[in-house]
Amino acid sequence: MSNLPQSLILNMCLKDLHRIRQLIPGAGCKVKDMATGFVWEELYGWHSTGSNTGQTPSSSIVQPYQHFESPETKVRFASLVEVSGLAKDLVRIPAIPATEEDLLRVHTQEHLARIKRESLNPKGGDAGDGDSPFGLGGFEIAALAAGGAIAALRAVVSGEVNNAYALVRPPGHHAIASTGMGYCIFANAAIAIENVRATMGVQRVAIVDWDVHHGNGTQDIYFSDPDVLCISIHQDNLYPANSGLVDEIGDGLAAGSVINIPLPAGSGIGAYSSAFDRVVLPAIRRFNPDVIVITSGFDSSAFDPLAQMLLTAAGYSELTKKILQLADEVCSGRVMMTHEGGYSPVYVPYCGLAVLEEMSSIKTGMNDPYGHAFENLPDQKLSAAQADRISQVVATHAL
Repeated sequence: MSNLPQSLILNMCLKDLHRIRQLIPGAGCKVKDMATGFVWEELYGWHSTGSNTGQTPSSSIVQPYQHFESPETKVRFASLVEVSGLAKDLVRIPAIPATEEDLLRVHTQEHLARIKRESLNPKGGDAGDGDSPFGLGGFEIAALAAGGAIAALRAVVSGEVNNAYALVRPPGHHAIASTGMGYCIFANAAIAIENVRATMGVQRVAIVDWDVHHGNGTQDIYFSDPDVLCISIHQDNLYPANSGLVDEIGDGLAAGSVINIPLPAGSGIGAYSSAFDRVVLPAIRRFNPDVIVITSGFDSSAFDPLAQMLLTAAGYSELTKKILQLADEVCSGRVMMTHEGGYSPVYVPYCGLAVLEEMSSIKTGMNDPYGHAFENLPDQKLSAAQADRISQVVATHAL
């Protein structure tokens, strides 16, 4: 087998994985009440982003290292879940690759065809913006990532689990219908949402994107859809440039269903907590969704190399608790999180573990060894500028 093309090996692995799971009794994951589901597949770590240094191609003046979107953050997150002992108390949800029908509910045929074609190249291709490389067999892994989000959301909607976290890779919230960008190939969350809307009777979905970068792809896909509430809380004018402004609110019948909260650089838990209390929670309560989807990036953390925010693992835990309490009130506790960004291999695992502990109501005793350096900084408190920005959003949406 070692002489076979990597893309063929990937296809064989995925087909075997699917066939075996169909034969395993109980693979549907019917479990006890209040269980938390977890998606992670080893193949997610095989998504290759090459030897770029950050996102700059290596050259005679740039020493090869690794792309910002390397496997390490997600692999280490999955490892910490295992080592902490939490994995045994989570319900493993197997991912099955998204079908072409699933992908075409969101993406164009041209986008799929190009990714498939470039995925056969020995050196792979790019999602669309020149900064988002993928290797040989990239299409198959990206389809498995979308499939992981589908599996997690279907498990939540069906009641097989109360909530679920899909630790998938590559991420998805920057991808639009016609192209990928921002390290994203397919719009994982949107693909999952469209699957359950088409096949499970779900009508109204609320999305909260707490990745530090604007969830432009998700917004673009749902800009004219009044049945999807799309909230993004992000660092102001970080990525994409000039995207995610307060006055981007949706159009037509969907006016008001897009809510952007662009917080100033340097915002900590004071700003995030206020934004949740004054905007996110009241907006979702008013919208009254069937399910809540969180596009979960941990690049708002104080340790992230691509942003300038100050959240810690404890901060993410607090935000998760707010969402879970609201979900109990409005949608029978149904929450699915799908993983997006976060580029600190050292710190992302602790942020992710804190979120999973809150979702599962299980404390592992594996405490964050780094957050204390930032938790007591004066900048964690809500500033006047941050409060003014949140008030602008409140006024725009009459909350």
